[in-house]
Amino acid sequence: MEQRAGAAYLMDWIQANEAVVWWVAAVSAVFFLFSLIAAPMVAVKIPPDYFTRPRKKRRILAVQTPVIKTGLKVVKNIMGYAFIATGLLMLVLPGQGVLTILIGFILADFAGKDRMVNWLVRRGSVIKSINWLRKRGGAKPLVLEDHPGGSE
Repeated sequence: MEQRAGAAYLMDWIQANEAVVWWVAAVSAVFFLFSLIAAPMVAVKIPPDYFTRPRKKRRILAVQTPVIKTGLKVVKNIMGYAFIATGLLMLVLPGQGVLTILIGFILADFAGKDRMVNWLVRRGSVIKSINWLRKRGGAKPLVLEDHPGGSE
């Protein structure tokens, strides 16, 4: 009986908030389409040795002017956190959630980032998905130390 009351409450809420439901559906569709376009593009752009080269040698922003460098870093972090938020939503909405979260982690700067990204990318399904996208995009597979899926 309580289950019936919960379902009835949910239906009443949906009917009372129809505009909100339509907005959530529209945003979900936009995120889904965005992930279908952006995630493969970013996955192909990751250098094949990104996870094996020394951390100090990674230079994503090779700009010398401090003001431009800071501005680009802020934009890169905003994009990273937007990808993370979008990916988290896609865990329950349509889209490539885990891959989108991974791309967000790669773009954003935060403490423990390298350890978290390395843990996530070494999940079998994640590395297989990334390398499948990279193959379709004409890029070499990601190289991972100690992981057989990295060089498929």
